[in-house]
Amino acid sequence: MLHKALREEVLEANLEIVRRGLVLYTFGNASGIDRESGQVVIKPSGVPFEKLRPEDMVVTTLEGAIVEGGLKPSSDLDTHLELYKAFAGVGGVVHTHSTYATAWAQAGHDIPCFGTTHADYFHGPVPVTDPLDHADISGDYERNVGHAIVRTFEGRKPLDRPGILVRNHGPFVWGPTVTKAAMTAVLLEEIARIAAITVGLNPEAGPVDRELLNRHFLRKHGSRASYGQG
Repeated sequence: MLHKALREEVLEANLEIVRRGLVLYTFGNASGIDRESGQVVIKPSGVPFEKLRPEDMVVTTLEGAIVEGGLKPSSDLDTHLELYKAFAGVGGVVHTHSTYATAWAQAGHDIPCFGTTHADYFHGPVPVTDPLDHADISGDYERNVGHAIVRTFEGRKPLDRPGILVRNHGPFVWGPTVTKAAMTAVLLEEIARIAAITVGLNPEAGPVDRELLNRHFLRKHGSRASYGQG
């Protein structure tokens, strides 16, 4: 079986977002890409997570053609594919409808960087996309969601802010691997929850100082990172 290790990693990422309470029923998906072959492994559409096996994962090309698998791929496949095409350093993508991140998406607000928990993982606010117009929705909807995400990241580094809120929909996150993308999905939900509580306690709360933002983000990311044992 091609991509056996990646199938197993993608399955584990899908199970992780369930374990962490980010997914109800089948409302979420994770995928990973093998950059050498240009093929993507993604969960099948509408299959209960508890029934998934590595061999159930669907393998497609970057154009969406099925290479392996007897099940239909996730309905969000085309969104994942657009992100892989646009963001060269991304190895995994995760989408959920987690409560607090989705609430921010429905409110149409970026998540401000209020403190160091946020700054450890996102180098600035978590952005929200512009609304999709009628043509976007009635046309190639999932692909157009991907285009909206890519447009929002013009001039930004995707791995410095590894996630976004699709307006009126929910969060998409990514990382160098699907395992790290699943971790980022968990972290984004916690960041969204803390931010909502912050605004509730102090509607006038302002963003973290830029120097403190840089200090926390750069100690974990980039060539001069000092956090951990690496």
